[in-house]
Amino acid sequence: MITTKDGVEIFYKDWGVGQPIVFSHGWPLSADDWDAQMVFFLERGYRVIAHDRRGHGRSSQVADGHDMDHYADDLAAVIAHLRLENVIHVGHSTGGGEVVRYLARHGQDRVAKAAIISAVPPIMVKTASNPGGLPKEVFDGYQAQLAANRAQFYLDVASGPFYGFNRPGVKPIEGLIRNWWRQGMMGGIKAHYDGIVAWSQTDFREDLPKITIPTLVMHSEDDQIVPYADAGPLSAKLLKNGVLKTYKDFPHGMPTTHAEIINADLLAFLKSSS
Repeated sequence: MITTKDGVEIFYKDWGVGQPIVFSHGWPLSADDWDAQMVFFLERGYRVIAHDRRGHGRSSQVADGHDMDHYADDLAAVIAHLRLENVIHVGHSTGGGEVVRYLARHGQDRVAKAAIISAVPPIMVKTASNPGGLPKEVFDGYQAQLAANRAQFYLDVASGPFYGFNRPGVKPIEGLIRNWWRQGMMGGIKAHYDGIVAWSQTDFREDLPKITIPTLVMHSEDDQIVPYADAGPLSAKLLKNGVLKTYKDFPHGMPTTHAEIINADLLAFLKSSS
């Protein structure tokens, strides 16, 4: 654990030696969602670090600070505490937004590369300047379902769109569903309720052009949580040094369902000269 300036205890894992890879998880999960990546990169000589976002997993279930600025500042606190240099940042979904806001807000002096997977930037909600986004009513509905019956809502998300188990011919994997539900229920409902606003309504369009390090954007055309057309390609375009890697029919949770492919593509990017 570390304690942030505003008194929040942040849980983290820190395994191995070598160049550090710091993983930022998605909503409403925890560092455990990176199991397949942590083991893979640890075995290949990297130091792997993952933390539970405030209000998630084993970190403090505080009432406040569930926004991208606090997420980025908490990540910076972990980086500073561990005195990390030459860092590779990898973020999935909400964690991709956390990485983007961290790089724009705290600079890139300590950073070598980054990758954002199925990530929420540039902006998800429909606005006058983002007419292709999803209506705010969609996210209001998520909050209403969470408040009414969080346990059932999480079961429905994991059993359906998150892993693509609602697609024809895709067989549900009970262990993945239960593990997603377990991670979600470990966290606090207030953090998760506020977090829906953070990941759906934060505008990263001014953050992305500030990032100059090589950044891999990985997104599937069949992402049912963060639609492809208004996410991956636009983020890659706004980045100074972005590379887009598109997948055809992978789900939003592809780092878990297709770990072998995602890990191999990440490793190839980390070892590339760009």
